[in-house]
Amino acid sequence: MAAQLLLGKPLAEKIKAEVSQEVVDLKAKGVSPSLVAVQVGQNDASRVYTNAQRKVAEATGIKYELQELSADLTQDQLLEHIAGLNNDPNVTGIILQMPLPPQIDPKVVQWSIAYEKDVEGITPTNMGLVTFGKPRLVPCTALGAFELAKSTGVDIYGKEVVVVGHSDIVGKPAALLFLNAFGTVTISHIATGQRGLSEYHVRRAEILVVAVGVPHLIKGDWIKEGAIVIDIGINATKDGKIIGDVETEVAAEKAAWITPVPGGAGTATTAILMKNTIEAAKWQLEKKGSGIITG
Repeated sequence: MAAQLLLGKPLAEKIKAEVSQEVVDLKAKGVSPSLVAVQVGQNDASRVYTNAQRKVAEATGIKYELQELSADLTQDQLLEHIAGLNNDPNVTGIILQMPLPPQIDPKVVQWSIAYEKDVEGITPTNMGLVTFGKPRLVPCTALGAFELAKSTGVDIYGKEVVVVGHSDIVGKPAALLFLNAFGTVTISHIATGQRGLSEYHVRRAEILVVAVGVPHLIKGDWIKEGAIVIDIGINATKDGKIIGDVETEVAAEKAAWITPVPGGAGTATTAILMKNTIEAAKWQLEKKGSGIITG
C-alpha cells in the first residue's frame, strides 16, 4: 500500500477562503477583526511565525499588529500590558509569542488573557469548553490535526485513536477532540515509552497523531495497515533537513494517509489562528449584545 499524502495546504486554503468571507460579513456589521501578537524580547524562530501570521492575516483582511516588548520586562509589567489589550475594544484576538524570558511564567500570563480573545485556545475556560464538547476557541495545531483526519472522509466513530504526546496545547486537546467525536482514544507519552509500551499502542492505531518533537521516534514498521498518520513533529537534522517524529518513508508503505513533514498539519495552523480570530469576534459580539463584559 502506498499512502496518500495528507497535505495541509488544501485545508489551509479552504479555511482562508471562509475567513475572508466572514471578515467581509463582520465589517458589514461595523466590526473590523484585529489580531495582536505580543513578543517579549528577540527570537529568530518566533519572527518566522509572526511573519507568517502577518501574511495570512493581511491576505484574509484581518488587521495584524506585532507588539515587541523589552526582554527585561517583569511579569507584572507584562500582565498589565495584557490587561490593557483585554480591555481594548479594538483588539479582537491576542497571541503571546513563545518563548518568554525566564523571569516570566508563561501559564500565568497566558491565563490572564480574556478567554474570548484567547485565539490560541489555551486559557482554562477554552480548554474546559473543549473538555465538555462545546469548543469555541481551540488550540490551533490540535484542531488542524483533527480537521486533517476528518478531511480523509474516514468515520472517526469508534476508531482506535492513539495520540503520542500529552502537551497542553497539542496532545491533550487533540485527544479531547477525537474523544468528542467518539474515537476510542489512547494517550501515549514519555512514561509509556519508559515502560516499553509505545510500540504496542502505536500498532493498534487506526488514527495516529504524533506530537513529541523527537526525530523518528515512531518507527515506520509499527504503523497499522491502512492507518491515518498525522505527524506534527518538526525536527531539524544536522545536515539541515526537516524531519518528523515518524519514519515517514517506511510508514507510508503501510498507512492509507500520511502527512508529509513539512507540509502537513503545521501548514494549516496559521489559517486556523485566523479562524479563531473570527470566532473571537463573534463571541465578543454575542457578549456585547447580552451586556456581559469581561476583561
